[in-house]
Amino acid sequence: MMAQTADSAAVPAPVVKKRPAATHAVSDSLRPKPRPAKVAVKKDTTRVIAKDTVRRAVTPATAASPADTGIHKTDSAALAAVPKPKPVSEYDLYLKKLAEENVFLKPGKPLFRDTNILRPFRNMDWLVYLVGGVLLLLSIIRLAYTKYFVDLFRAFFNPTLSQRQLKDQLSQAPFPNMLLNAFFAVSLGVYLYLVLYRQQVFPQAEPWLLIPGLVILVAAVYGIKYVMLRFCGWLFGNSELADAYIFILYLINKILGVLLVPFLVVLAFCDVEIAHTFLYISIFFIILLVLYRYIRSYSLVKQYLSFSKLHFFLYLCAFEVAPVLILTKVLLNIWLTGNP
Repeated sequence: MMAQTADSAAVPAPVVKKRPAATHAVSDSLRPKPRPAKVAVKKDTTRVIAKDTVRRAVTPATAASPADTGIHKTDSAALAAVPKPKPVSEYDLYLKKLAEENVFLKPGKPLFRDTNILRPFRNMDWLVYLVGGVLLLLSIIRLAYTKYFVDLFRAFFNPTLSQRQLKDQLSQAPFPNMLLNAFFAVSLGVYLYLVLYRQQVFPQAEPWLLIPGLVILVAAVYGIKYVMLRFCGWLFGNSELADAYIFILYLINKILGVLLVPFLVVLAFCDVEIAHTFLYISIFFIILLVLYRYIRSYSLVKQYLSFSKLHFFLYLCAFEVAPVLILTKVLLNIWLTGNP
């Protein structure tokens, strides 16, 4: 009974149909609806843009920090310290124009090189001191013995006075006479060296040996000649004639020593063409003085001795011309062959 009652009591309740649409609508409204792909992309882009905007917003703030402003200030000061470029000068414009117009300065043109033969360097500074010393010696003698110089040139230009009046006056001054004779030897020796130097004779010779050798050679030649004339005057008993001839000989030598001084300066320091021109002029003056000496000697000797012109010519050839020719021959042989 109880079972049946229970079973009867447990009558199934009437089935109530649920409204799925209503319940689903409520549940769907509560749940978040899934967004399409475009909405997701928008979400991401907004995040990226927001982050970028935040970074960009932070960057000016950091840039506006005191350290950065100091850096900008230093940069502006450095820019202000940079000098302004100078304007182009007329010289630069001219060089630029020349480079554009000149044919030889344009690119691609052939080069022209002027090459010279390599020559060994020779220090010629000592020549300045040598010529200066010669000029200094002449000036000292000229200032110390002015009257002697005046009488010397008077005796040279006045032959009649030199034999009688001025000869005794010049002979009474032995010291300036000796100085001018020494000066003649120095002047002629330096002149011979400069002639050899300009003509490239003995180019390898040492000047400190050649110049004193030439000076000593000139002094020795005229010293030997003086001794021989004195000896001949004593031997033939005509000392007065020997004295007169020695006076004329050394008078011309003193004038020649003074005359060669300007030629020394020209031969030492001028160009080759000018030096060669003055070399020929000096040779002309030397020959002229030698001829003048022979003319005065002939007129002097004729007063003491009677002889023919042929004898005088033979004397000149034997005692004046022949030694010069022999010495020239020896020098040319040494220069051409290198052997004495």
